[in-house]
Amino acid sequence: MRKGVKVAMVGGVFAAMVGGAGYGGYNFVTALDGSGGGTEKRSGPPGSDEVEETSEKFFAAWEKGDAATASSYTNDAVAAGKVFGGFVDAARIEDVRIEPGKPTGAGGRTVPFSVAATVSYEGKSEKLAYKSRLTVVRGKTTGRALVDWRPAVVHPELKDGDTLFTGEAAAPPIEAVDRDGKVLTKEKYPSLGPILDTLRERYGADAGGTPGVELGIKHAAAESADTTLLTLAEGKAGKLETTISASRQAAAEKAVKKYAESSVVALQPSTGEVLAVANNRDDGFNAAFQGELPPGSTMKIVTAAMLIDNGVTSMNGPAPCPDTATWQSQTFKNLPGMKPDETPNATLANSFLRSCNTAFIKLIDEKPLTDASLTEEAQERFGIGRDDWKTGIVSMDGKVPASGGPNRAANAIGQGDVLMNPLNMASVTSTAITGAFRQPYLVSPKLDERQLATAKGLSAGTSSQLKQMMRLTATQGTAATVMSGLSGDIGAKTGSAEIDGQAVADSWFTGFRGDVAAAAMSEGGGRGGEAAGPIVVDVLGATP
Repeated sequence: MRKGVKVAMVGGVFAAMVGGAGYGGYNFVTALDGSGGGTEKRSGPPGSDEVEETSEKFFAAWEKGDAATASSYTNDAVAAGKVFGGFVDAARIEDVRIEPGKPTGAGGRTVPFSVAATVSYEGKSEKLAYKSRLTVVRGKTTGRALVDWRPAVVHPELKDGDTLFTGEAAAPPIEAVDRDGKVLTKEKYPSLGPILDTLRERYGADAGGTPGVELGIKHAAAESADTTLLTLAEGKAGKLETTISASRQAAAEKAVKKYAESSVVALQPSTGEVLAVANNRDDGFNAAFQGELPPGSTMKIVTAAMLIDNGVTSMNGPAPCPDTATWQSQTFKNLPGMKPDETPNATLANSFLRSCNTAFIKLIDEKPLTDASLTEEAQERFGIGRDDWKTGIVSMDGKVPASGGPNRAANAIGQGDVLMNPLNMASVTSTAITGAFRQPYLVSPKLDERQLATAKGLSAGTSSQLKQMMRLTATQGTAATVMSGLSGDIGAKTGSAEIDGQAVADSWFTGFRGDVAAAAMSEGGGRGGEAAGPIVVDVLGATP
């Protein structure tokens, strides 16, 4: 596809005649090659000849370091110009050579290519090589064949607003180790990649290292740490101890790979230490710590605690499970296939292990409960929803707002306005089975003297009842099948959360085994035992 002489000549003409002229230079060029661009605007998808010509000219300008001309071959010259300008000036990338591949995709309009270049900074140089792709589209106003602009064309890890740089790293490198001193790397534990980058940015200086020189990406998102693309000079790595368990982390990484859009967190309830955190997502988002989604019936752990603490009922007290329950004009139902039970056997424990929605809905209007009761229980007893956790990295500590109307009922079953992530639900389980809220953390607070969040916790009586109900759920209830392979002291709560516009519910599951609690979420995974459950079981069953 590449015609070296032709590209060089056309590139020369563009560099001299078009330069910063942008789209305005098109009429001149098309008049030269006889395409008639000055009087006739083309329509429809670009043909193979246009794809070849546009990509060749684009690559030629890029190789010459001519940001204005390269940008003029895109459908967003302003945005492209900023990225290309940084590619040359801030990133110090030179001697660029681009090798296009065979066009693919619909109509052969997507062109894969390889980039080889040199990065130089203060006498230090390293070779850079990577692959990317572009797609040629028809310009809406000009009719020209243009590169469909996105920053990932220049480098696949670039997103909108990101900038390239070469220079001294913002933070020294770190050698992160697990609780037993085993080295943690993003190559071995891919989910930890973004987390290790953040730990480096936050604690690199405290870990005793010295920064090196690197080519990197400074992300537009404030909470995202810089991404290193190429190291020109090694810094001295500082040692950073984490609470992670390498064996649990390995199990978590493997478990989430089985289900799309899945996340899991494991904690040690007796300390609050994070043992594992893993995500299987295309966007790299740490949904395990930062996600905000309704947790479904796993929220019934907090709701049950509220009912017990306010004297509404107890584990062995009444909690009838009718077929439907209406709260302020909204009717709630149970999952398909659940038989109603309004007999004396319909206790809170029985409705909890069966995950009966209507039982919880029927009890939320009992005195002394108010619109704020669930919020108060979550904040004061479980430490949830106060926005004060300091885990060592960015995290969201749950949202349980005081809601009126139908959402007061929906909140009680983990729908409505309640938002959680696996970190939050693993913490809820830890508090439920120990009675004490211990704020989760990934790096010891002693390293930076940060103050961990505190909460009142649960009475021994409430904790004992919650733990027993979770045990019954794991052995006789909705989690019995998926938990059947685990030995020891086990307990669980299943959940499925319906999301507007989503055909299949999100799958939620939280459980414990001994002194390990874990929670998982799988978007579109169905019922709790179908996706999130197996993930949690794999993590709980891992060898310490």
